[in-house]
Amino acid sequence: MSDTIADKFLKESSTKSFDQKHRDIINTNIDKYNAAFEKGKSKFFDLENSKTKANLIKWKVMENLDKLLPEFEANFTSRGGKVIWANDAQEAREEIWKIMEQHDAKSVIKSKSMATEEIELNHFLAEKGIEAVESDLGEFIIQLLGQKPYHIVTPAMHLSLEDIAKLFHEKFDTPLTATAEELTMKARELLRDKYTSASVGISGANFLVADTGSIAITENEGNARLTTTFPNIHIALVGIEKIIPSMLDLDLFWPLLSSHGTGQNLTVYNTILNGPRQENESDGPEKMYVILLDNGRTNLLAEKDQRQGLYCIRCGACLNVCPIYQNIGGHTYDTTYSGPIGSLISPHLSGMKEFKHLSYASSLCGKCTEVCPVGIDIQKQLLLNRRDSVQEKLATPMEQRAWKGFTYFIKKRKLIDLFGGKFKNFILRNFFKKAWGNNRELPHLADKSFAQQWKEQQKELNKDK
Repeated sequence: MSDTIADKFLKESSTKSFDQKHRDIINTNIDKYNAAFEKGKSKFFDLENSKTKANLIKWKVMENLDKLLPEFEANFTSRGGKVIWANDAQEAREEIWKIMEQHDAKSVIKSKSMATEEIELNHFLAEKGIEAVESDLGEFIIQLLGQKPYHIVTPAMHLSLEDIAKLFHEKFDTPLTATAEELTMKARELLRDKYTSASVGISGANFLVADTGSIAITENEGNARLTTTFPNIHIALVGIEKIIPSMLDLDLFWPLLSSHGTGQNLTVYNTILNGPRQENESDGPEKMYVILLDNGRTNLLAEKDQRQGLYCIRCGACLNVCPIYQNIGGHTYDTTYSGPIGSLISPHLSGMKEFKHLSYASSLCGKCTEVCPVGIDIQKQLLLNRRDSVQEKLATPMEQRAWKGFTYFIKKRKLIDLFGGKFKNFILRNFFKKAWGNNRELPHLADKSFAQQWKEQQKELNKDK
């Protein structure tokens, strides 16, 4: 019998947690992020007020999604663009393929996009014989390795400079001692021709702007700007939750995203695209398509308690502060979106039965909620996911019986006291020895319960009187 996704998660997390090299790399990179983030957030006059405002705007968006999305479509199509609605990953892939067939496209250049990872676009295009090249440096590196992104913002966070130098040496014969700057220049050299020769540029978008029919892209390398400018065809694949009501809202969301994502006041390149090239414009694509992706998002929208998960602006801050993520890493989650936010939304996007275990992979310390720039109460939502999994009876029969027995005993003080600490410790040592893994020991329970000790103490006090 093959392992379930949850079984695989437990095995891989147990291994990764004690991989010292992995922990050293992640701790080093997250320490750098923490220093940058502290500096970045200090630029806000009143950060908590900004987060509250962002939360209210995203709440308004979810309450009016049925009005804002058609408004975006009307404004975008008025400038010659085309909007396509995709219910799921398969529809999105098929629509992209139709566009490529229509324009006889043979090659694709891509900028960083978690939505394209979500629908496994690169794998799909490879099966069609189409070369899709990632232009973001981190994405380019993991594409060379045949891996998925490790992190929402920094996809190659798990790799050291030495790892990347070795990879480039094997692939492109660069020196093993190459510096970060030399490796970056080599990647730039390799990618430059791809922009001008690609038939189609594919991107995501950080925000959809309803009142102007625009997409907004934020980045640090300029690759997204090149990807959306040089090819004759531009396709933007964007989740329906990315919409904001007004262009003026970018004044709030861009600084929140950059400060929480990388610690910057603003990222280096912030681009607003309103459609294909107009008659009076000198550059840009001849055709531009925006594919609005659902792929389970309306399932989450229907959950009144957990729809806050759709507020996420993909800054990755909750991953960086999460003690679980810091120990088990991004790949262990086996989902497009890892860390606390992935644990919240993945059960709704990909199935509660398959991914309910992620909602239990949390210490509920609350750091994710504390750091979230749009005020998502993540740890509460994880508890609600746990509640839903229980109500849907997704626990194994053994687990259900165990909790039923525990509930019965815990409600009866006399039964708990009847079986003393020695008996309880015997049960723990012999039947639950590995409950906390191979590298931790279960605590030793007191020989007598608190209630018993209290009664004895009270008797002694009464004697003294």
